Amino acid sequence: MTSSRKSDDQILAKLQGVTKMYSQPDHYDILVLDDINLTILKGQFVALLGPSGSGKSTLLRIITGLSQPSFGTVLYRARPVTRPNPHAAMVFQSFALYPWLTVQQNVELGLTAKGIDRTERRQKALRLIDLIGLNGYEEAFPKELSGGMRQRVGFARALAVDPELLCMDEPFSALDFLTAENLRSELLDLWLDDKIPLQSILMVTHGIEEAVYMADRIIVLSKNPARIVADLVVNLPHPRNRKSGDFIYLVDHVYKTVTASDRPQLNSPLKLVPSSFHDPESEERAQLKPIPYGHLSMLSGLLELVSDRGGRDDLYRLGSELLLEVDDLLPVTDTAELFHLATVAEGDLILTEQGRQFAEVDVSLRKQIIRRELLNIPLFRLILRVLSAKSNHSMSKEFFTDILEEHFSHDQAERQLALAINWARFADLFHYDTDSERLYLADDQIAEAADQDAVLD
Repeated sequence: MTSSRKSDDQILAKLQGVTKMYSQPDHYDILVLDDINLTILKGQFVALLGPSGSGKSTLLRIITGLSQPSFGTVLYRARPVTRPNPHAAMVFQSFALYPWLTVQQNVELGLTAKGIDRTERRQKALRLIDLIGLNGYEEAFPKELSGGMRQRVGFARALAVDPELLCMDEPFSALDFLTAENLRSELLDLWLDDKIPLQSILMVTHGIEEAVYMADRIIVLSKNPARIVADLVVNLPHPRNRKSGDFIYLVDHVYKTVTASDRPQLNSPLKLVPSSFHDPESEERAQLKPIPYGHLSMLSGLLELVSDRGGRDDLYRLGSELLLEVDDLLPVTDTAELFHLATVAEGDLILTEQGRQFAEVDVSLRKQIIRRELLNIPLFRLILRVLSAKSNHSMSKEFFTDILEEHFSHDQAERQLALAINWARFADLFHYDTDSERLYLADDQIAEAADQDAVLD
């Protein structure tokens, strides 16, 4: 990047106290973004990094004006953004091309909307098509193109309107490794050599190496709700060598920052009030915390691997060895912490005594450990209490989904319940019948559920 661009500290976009909430049917609001304060300067390539579900894409849409914050202000060149920002363009993960339009027509789309005459549209589109390496494919339709070629068209369409701010929502995640690697390098070359008229680039990513490889600055978000927990400067010169000690050190540092930002909040006891009594002025609304989306089979394998290495290992190294991004690994480590099988400290996964035992015993004993831990999680205690109270010890899945929608979005409620059913099946805590879509207790589970209900009382 040229020195003049680096020295230009003019503010391009600024977010002040941006908060985003989604209202549920019962008027309960789900907080997604909480008090985001962020300044984007001209000449910066900024990466937004955080766990899955941390509100990165929502924040990107708010910055571009495609969505409005519930509270707070978004400024672009000191002016409030209240509608889609004409100076910003978006590149989507899913290409988002019109299948009935040719490559050239897709690239011209934004220019047509701006009222640019046909000759100028054509000249500009052809120049960009050549710039992104698709010369000769002007009349091809999206179905005739590979994934990488379609994403190139997406870049060309975004650049055609001469944006000052290019926003990208995981633009390389849908591509194969080699295609994504080539496209990253080519975009960086265009940016660093001033071949595209951009003032700044803002990219959402879940790849830590990708962020360190491309960005000058990395914003790390927590989740539930999203808050900025770190604003990191990447001072490595381009081109960046992934094998250099400095690069590896920075990736490891960011890895530690991301994992530390997403420590699970252990489920506090759910306060259950008898149905005959309700005092809204004195009773605080009970809230369920989301359980992490960790697969128990992956959890078992990971703990065995760490146990063989002495009970402690570096998460960055584990992720690299297993070809897992941080978004894939974090739900598993969060689950390990929830079950008191491991802790995360300074980017390392450290087995607890129970975790060491879990890694060494057979499946039947592992089931007992998981069952014991599930009984301490409010969601499972709620399900068991309902099933125990029913005369037939059975309840429809829809009933529990409705309860969860009081705390989560519809999609998240369904996913949380599906995960709870899978964990309960593994631990033999309760059963689920797919034909009737009902959760139920088997004969040998009824007494244990009743005992647990007595403990809660």
